[in-house]
Amino acid sequence: MDNALAAPTPLVPAPPPGLAARWQALPAKTQLMALLGVAALVAVLVMLFTSARDADWRVLFPNLSDKDGGQVVEKLAQMNVPYRFTEGGGTILVPAARVHELRMKLAAQGLPAGSAGSSGYELLDKNHFGQTQGQERMKMQRAIEGELRTTIEALESVKSARVHLALPQVNGFFREQQKPSASVVLTLHPGATLERGQVAGIVRVVSGSVPELAAKSVSVVDSTGALLSGPGDDEAASGLDSQQLLFRREVEAGHLKRVLALLEPVVGRDNVRASVSADIDFSQVMQTAEAYRPNQGADATPAIREQRSEESVQPGGAVPGGVPGALSNQPPVPATAPIVGPAQALQAAGGAAAGAATRREAATRFEVDKTVTVTKNAVGTVRRLNAAVVVNHRVSTDAKGKTVSTPLTEKELEQLTALVQQGIGFDEKRGDMVKVINAPFRVEVAPPAEEVPVWQQPWLVDLLKTAVAPASLALLGLVVVFGLIRPALTGVLAPPPAPAPGSQLDAVVGDGDGPGALPGPGRNVPALAAPSENERIAAARALAKQNPAAVAHIVRGWVSGEVS
Repeated sequence: MDNALAAPTPLVPAPPPGLAARWQALPAKTQLMALLGVAALVAVLVMLFTSARDADWRVLFPNLSDKDGGQVVEKLAQMNVPYRFTEGGGTILVPAARVHELRMKLAAQGLPAGSAGSSGYELLDKNHFGQTQGQERMKMQRAIEGELRTTIEALESVKSARVHLALPQVNGFFREQQKPSASVVLTLHPGATLERGQVAGIVRVVSGSVPELAAKSVSVVDSTGALLSGPGDDEAASGLDSQQLLFRREVEAGHLKRVLALLEPVVGRDNVRASVSADIDFSQVMQTAEAYRPNQGADATPAIREQRSEESVQPGGAVPGGVPGALSNQPPVPATAPIVGPAQALQAAGGAAAGAATRREAATRFEVDKTVTVTKNAVGTVRRLNAAVVVNHRVSTDAKGKTVSTPLTEKELEQLTALVQQGIGFDEKRGDMVKVINAPFRVEVAPPAEEVPVWQQPWLVDLLKTAVAPASLALLGLVVVFGLIRPALTGVLAPPPAPAPGSQLDAVVGDGDGPGALPGPGRNVPALAAPSENERIAAARALAKQNPAAVAHIVRGWVSGEVS
């Protein structure tokens, strides 16, 4: 019969489809959403990586002018480099990983122009042929000014600086040479100020960089024209320099510390206020004195200086006399004395009488003692000390808990005064003054500090500002994963459901012993009447509605030839 089956054919179950087949079996809408989700997830990951890499910002160029800052910002925008400004606006911050790269690239383009145009000793590298001595001297002056400007601009509070040097021409024919001087004009950052010590440091740097430039010949002014290097009120009144003022403050602070160390254990730490002022003599005098006085005491021997001279002529010595010449230069006359008779005096040559003569001279000088004294007084001696001390009233609490303020007695004030005098080394001959008074202190109660809630703490606000961008990106990534990508992954990775027994697939494919069933594996059945075409179509439609995945699997097997 035509409807009979010639031989039983075993049915082999088809293998499960691969991932590609499962992906193709998904609806087009699910595939499109999955692709968009993957693209969004990749973008979120890239933004997270970029924000994590650029979280550390470093200074690219500090203290930039508005013109240089605009040029640098323009170049950074062309290179697609993120940047930030500090509060002052003169410092540009860039990601730390690209600081050195950006500095080299901008330096190759001559940016910033302010730092590139700063002239220092680099001017001396370019020497022109035939330059005069005046041009060489002016170039050296410009080089020193440029170096000083660069050094001063390195200070944190200084935005820009300009240095003017007045270097006189050295001439050996002038007996009195003119001394150099300097002027410095500073432009500070908005809100920044310079302390007196910092101004003194700038003055020292400038004066130490120019030979024979005194510190008092350096003037420092700010952009408003205010003189910063001028002496203060106390310095102008006393004529002291910074070192002398510092020494005086140290002396006063040392005496004040000793006074407080003595009084605080007695009256309490918060019950005493003291002030000490010192008048210090910084003049240095060298004195030389010579004193003459006679010897003192019974055993004193006067200092005597005696000088003696003696001259004698022996008898018989012929002493030439008369007018020098031939007449006086004659040999002596031979003796003519008689044998008997008185002796006659000998006559020398030239008629001079011979005889003995003696001459003595004595000079005696009495001297007094001489004392030479050289006195050089010490520098920084204290000429006078003044101490003022205020002691609070004695505060006590009675039995009822009420606070009572009691003034100190006169005896107690005298004891405190004596204590202060001993502490500072009081010297009445020197003119020192110590005054101790007793007065009630006014206690000002500070308003209670308002407790700031945790969510308004500065550290928490900064943490939230820093973490808001990464947290937003992470949340967006989770939404993309669970809303767009997860449905597609579930459809691709989930295994196909097994056909349920007794379903419409049994009616079409044939499973069991009912009428119209196809032969199963290892089963031989007689030929039966085939179901009608309309019944098969109806059964296939019902199966497609109930289990579309199974129908798609069967159709795919037919197309690929896996199921015959």
